Amino acid sequence: MLTWLLTTGLLQLILAYLATAGFAVILNIPRRAVNLSGWVGAAGWLTYEILYQTLPVSVNGKLAIGNLVAAIVIGVTSGLAAHYKRMPMIIFNIPSLVPLVPGGQSYRVVRNLVTGQPQLANHYLGQVVIIAGVIAIGFLIAELINQLIFGTGRRAQGH
Repeated sequence: MLTWLLTTGLLQLILAYLATAGFAVILNIPRRAVNLSGWVGAAGWLTYEILYQTLPVSVNGKLAIGNLVAAIVIGVTSGLAAHYKRMPMIIFNIPSLVPLVPGGQSYRVVRNLVTGQPQLANHYLGQVVIIAGVIAIGFLIAELINQLIFGTGRRAQGH
């Protein structure tokens, strides 16, 4: 695992950072948020990839657990980044999701439908639904965690 982390893991961390920061630039988010947004996305991707490589479950289980935990990491770190930069959390959330988006599986769904392989298309469609669902659930859990982190002070002040 250590060899993977120092070679492939490091390369994937850098590429996830570049993909997230690049997408942040395309989305025209404020310049002062691009770097931090890139690191939030890289942290989410590295979390997913480490879990995918180490979990002793089926591929669908790895996809579900990895994306769920990565979405929670992205949601919580986006909340922390937004608090630190005093900016809306969505500025960090949206670009950081880019590495987790199931684009490859979506492509395979369409390709297999066109080539007349509906069973394989259904398999990949199931993966797309799993990934999208657990990302949404992960963001919900992250929002609850963020409310616990940042919401207690507001309640104590009477807001």
